[in-house]
Amino acid sequence: MSNAEWITRVAAIEPQAGPLRGLTMALKDNIDLAGVPTTAGDPRTVEPALTSAFVVDRLISAGAVPLGKTNLDQYATGLVGTRSPYGACHSVFSVDHISGGSSSGSAVAVATGQVDFALGTDTAGSGRVPAAFNRLVGIKPSRGLVSARGVVPACRSLDCVTVMARTVETARRAFEVMVAFDPDDAWSRRFESLPHGRPGRSGGPVIGVPDVDLDLDPAYEKAWQEMLAGAHRLGEVVRVDVRPLLEAADLLYSGPWLAERWLAFGDKLDDVPEVDPSVRTIVRGGEALRASAAFAGFDRLASLARASSELWNGVDALLLPVAPNHPTLAEVAADPIGANSRLGRFTNMVNLLDLCAVAFPGPDCADGLPFGVQLIAPAGHDYMLIDLAAQWTDEVLLAVAGAHLTGQPLNHELVRRGARLVESTRTAPTYRMYLVDGPRPGVTPATSGAELEVEVWALPASQLGGFATTIQPPLAIGPLTLSDGRRLLGFLCTADAIDPAQDITPYGGWRAYLSTQSTQ
Repeated sequence: MSNAEWITRVAAIEPQAGPLRGLTMALKDNIDLAGVPTTAGDPRTVEPALTSAFVVDRLISAGAVPLGKTNLDQYATGLVGTRSPYGACHSVFSVDHISGGSSSGSAVAVATGQVDFALGTDTAGSGRVPAAFNRLVGIKPSRGLVSARGVVPACRSLDCVTVMARTVETARRAFEVMVAFDPDDAWSRRFESLPHGRPGRSGGPVIGVPDVDLDLDPAYEKAWQEMLAGAHRLGEVVRVDVRPLLEAADLLYSGPWLAERWLAFGDKLDDVPEVDPSVRTIVRGGEALRASAAFAGFDRLASLARASSELWNGVDALLLPVAPNHPTLAEVAADPIGANSRLGRFTNMVNLLDLCAVAFPGPDCADGLPFGVQLIAPAGHDYMLIDLAAQWTDEVLLAVAGAHLTGQPLNHELVRRGARLVESTRTAPTYRMYLVDGPRPGVTPATSGAELEVEVWALPASQLGGFATTIQPPLAIGPLTLSDGRRLLGFLCTADAIDPAQDITPYGGWRAYLSTQSTQ
């Protein structure tokens, strides 16, 4: 099944000198690129943009190279990636599951390696949800930190330009260029400084986690519990009351903010085939709203903001899943509005409450689909969240000697978790290799040993716990020394499983042993 990530491709330009020189990028097609129509997912728009968006100009001036405009939920209204006349996008990890939206095409273009990073927008989670469903990093800036001039508005008071990349490092590089005050954007804000930690807080960071059941799908609940078990790597973990935040999330598609969408593009929602019916149904609800409903919404939000404000006195950041589940294309088709609404439960409130967020991969689900989490903090603490996400997504070096080697039957267990091959090398001469049940190679420390062939793989730290659960005794992960003296994690065998008669150390490695067996 093909994907539908692109609306318009453009020829690569000669990169300018700058910190992003040579990095390629995709732009969600509600963001202007000079000379190209900005459709916002509506094919009736054919006039090319006269200028590029403020943030696009900054990125091009820094050396980034745009390769095209990407698909989206029409008028950036949706979290599913299916509300587009240009076709639905699916997750790069499953043709049956949605890509997430509304920045669907941007996420797919990055996850498939077609570009280094991509711009999206995030009003209700439209940058974070597709990042989560495609194992990406997504930075949702503080409102007004990145100019939205040259972006087709969805909810102008809440819209944020977001960036997605495969690594925190690449996302951070782009983000640093994107941040700038724009005097011609009425919603742009000056932040005098962006701290890398909370002022006045001594000691390490304090991470808040919910003290209530989040009603996650079973696969997500298991991955979430695994994430919580390792959350101490980010800092001290404390339980907090998130109910006011979750209640605030329910406000986004009601009252003033639904009316604001109608104001932005309601006049384009004709009864024609080019308009997505779900988008039309949702946004037309804003046409008849009265001013009294708008002020009731503002008042309710103020109450919930006050109720949630105490949370930030005790924590530096809040850790939440990005979404409660990962629906299939069929599930969204059967209930297009209900399935979408559920996806925003943990994302809708972030802009309403003037918070910033960073989405990043957590432990994979048991079926191999990604599970995304997010760190949230008050506006202006973007870099603190980026630093914490980098701390979690750092890689762990792992030496493999048997069935996980390149070309061997279990190598896919590494590859599907985002691991990359670093090098082929050998152990220190203090190990021996034996055949154990399977048969499998078992490496164990020995006073008299040999240098054995191994591959070193870089595994995202967030994936180590899930990967370890696939290893069956008598093998386990433990410290291993390489021939150059470096110590890292590797596969080891418990001593009680060793049979001296099954010693295959003289072959120098598992591949060499297998080659002799194939000739017998």
